[in-house]
Amino acid sequence: MINYLKSIVKRINISRIKMKQEKIFTLLNEMSLDEKIGQLIQLSGEFFSASDISIGPIEKLGISKKMVNLCGSALNVVGAENIRRVQDQQMQKQPHHIPMLFMSDVIYGFKTIFPIPLGLGSSWDPKLVKRAYSVAAEEASASGNQVAFAPMVDVVHDARWGRVLESPGEDPYLNSVYSKNMVEGLQENLANKTGQVSCIKHYAAYGAVEAGREYNQVDMSLSNLYQNFLPPYKAGVKAGAGMVMTALTTLNGVPSTADKWLLSDVLRKKWKFNGIIISDYASIYELIKHGFARDSTDAALKAIDAGVDIDMKSPCYANGLHELVTNGTLDEEKINNAVLKVLNLKNQLGLFENPYFGASVEKEKNSILTPQKRKLARKLAQESLVLIQNKNNILPLKKDAKVALIGPYANSQKLIGMWAIHGNSKDTVTIADGLRQYTNNLTVTHGTDLCRDKALLKKLGFLTEEDINKIVSSPEKERLHIQNAFKAAKAADIIVLTLGEETYEAGEAGAKTNLNIAPNQLKLLDKLSQLNKPIILVLISGRPLVLTKVKDKVDAILESWFPGTEGGNAIADILFGKVNPSGRLTMSFPYASAQEPLYYNHLSTGRPENNSQHVGRFVSKYIDASARALYPFGYGLSYGKIKYSNLTISSERLFLDKPVKISLDIENLSDYDRKETVQLYIHQETASIVQPVKRLIDFTKIAISGHSSQHVEFYINASQLSFYDNIGRSHKESSKIQVYVGTNGVQLLKGKFDFINKRS
Repeated sequence: MINYLKSIVKRINISRIKMKQEKIFTLLNEMSLDEKIGQLIQLSGEFFSASDISIGPIEKLGISKKMVNLCGSALNVVGAENIRRVQDQQMQKQPHHIPMLFMSDVIYGFKTIFPIPLGLGSSWDPKLVKRAYSVAAEEASASGNQVAFAPMVDVVHDARWGRVLESPGEDPYLNSVYSKNMVEGLQENLANKTGQVSCIKHYAAYGAVEAGREYNQVDMSLSNLYQNFLPPYKAGVKAGAGMVMTALTTLNGVPSTADKWLLSDVLRKKWKFNGIIISDYASIYELIKHGFARDSTDAALKAIDAGVDIDMKSPCYANGLHELVTNGTLDEEKINNAVLKVLNLKNQLGLFENPYFGASVEKEKNSILTPQKRKLARKLAQESLVLIQNKNNILPLKKDAKVALIGPYANSQKLIGMWAIHGNSKDTVTIADGLRQYTNNLTVTHGTDLCRDKALLKKLGFLTEEDINKIVSSPEKERLHIQNAFKAAKAADIIVLTLGEETYEAGEAGAKTNLNIAPNQLKLLDKLSQLNKPIILVLISGRPLVLTKVKDKVDAILESWFPGTEGGNAIADILFGKVNPSGRLTMSFPYASAQEPLYYNHLSTGRPENNSQHVGRFVSKYIDASARALYPFGYGLSYGKIKYSNLTISSERLFLDKPVKISLDIENLSDYDRKETVQLYIHQETASIVQPVKRLIDFTKIAISGHSSQHVEFYINASQLSFYDNIGRSHKESSKIQVYVGTNGVQLLKGKFDFINKRS
């Protein structure tokens, strides 16, 4: 047992050990079976909201007051005073006074809210994102939180799925780079109690839910799983994440929460992960609903046997583990191993000496939403915004232009998105406030509601009738809104129109089949376009939307995502040219909703739409729409013009021990200083497993002054050319390799070399 504990200590490697291993082992031996089980139970805040546990939550979940008192961790209990109260309360009830772990969703900020991760991905700046996660960790720790359920690194292919807003995007390599930096950002200051233990999620392949429907099944080949979906989780584990959360789905017919192959064979044995595996919310109980377990006791057995250490918000471990041990079905050693991981993490965080971790009322007041943190949020929002259209260089705006700012997001503070659960929209800078810093010639009108479909709003599941009636204006008021908007637009030189999604439309359980902007918003756009004045569309959304019928009615489009606390300032900085936009899409925008799932790195087909031996009808295409993306992966505009040239490959052959150098020149042809994300893709022409038409293997983001040039170099080595077969084995095979370098996944310079799978 001592040797096992030593291996855990070595693997997790979060901070120095506070208590000697032998003492933890002694503590474990002294604990009763129920105490041990308690350490594997996580309950939410309502269980600890009063001096005595309220009866309601206990009855609803179906666990005993005794097990609540022995509970080892809490979900979404935050605030320094609150943490201290609950910790004192629970430790008093613990026979061995073992401190609790406090965990929460800190996905893209705590109080200072950064852009949603899909926006952060669009920055193509992992080091800046790492800083953001370090800031989020500092704020969360001051409020007493210890474990952040982040990053979410699921590779996402289907914009119908509401949770795409939590992911960096559709590419496994790029998501892996972000995964590493997000984990490191969260955990880098754990030793001085201003960090967070990182819990990567949702393991595995949750982003591939069938039909983009929440909690749906996932079914795919092992080559696809290993090559396109597992890499970001592996990168997070390699970066030292202390925790992994299981997905709420089945993977190839087995629920991830009870998948012994996925959790034990791959995660623990292959990847050497010895941290804590935690279920997602109630996912152990849901093994019954999946038809994988007979009852809650059977569900508990299958989950702990697969390797799940903590049961989040379900009665299964609380009610089932004791019986399983006492009747001989389950070896208590399984429970001991899980409890050791939990105790060891508490020890590493120093909770046995200071059970409050970083919780401090004073730090909470002084470290949250500071000017420096707001400055970083503003910078990240600037980098995350993607200019996807700019006809006739209508942007940047001139400061003397008379601007009508119109639309439901014109003066709204609801720019932080659904999953910023600890953020306060009242701290958010509006778009109107941002623009007022640049112009006095500004008229602001509401224009229309975000959504007037009461039935849809009701289906969101978060809004009461009273809430909905506040969101949806009366017909008379709506007519007045449109009249005022038309009047303001008529008197202006430029229309800045803010449209997009309602906050609760995008996020968990926000799956939808229609990715178009709401009809009432389109009606407003149609009316304003009759004026034949320049229209700048500022789009607020948590996913790619269908803009096929919108793009021809507006002059510019700025995809702003849910941009966070400093969103209004960042949008104004871009529109008025203080900052040159540099965001690039990390998720493809479709021509039509029915194209989904849509992603750039799809496999080759025997009958491609272009360059096929067949012509006309009998190629891979739609007869009523393009099969391509309206705006592709990697796409985005900046002010000014850039030129790529002189692509050179250092050798015609790449060997196992001899990389090739890819070089090119990039020239800024404009007066504008800018940042440029140079993207490197490859395609392997022949392989025993068909390879994607192209896949990203490297990128660099450079700053390039106006009317200047830069020479850029990449190195490609044999490891970047490996792929997986249908039993999950890695391969390298000799082949001709196409090389593509450019400003997005479509506009590319091309070259080639031969890969020889041997030493030179």
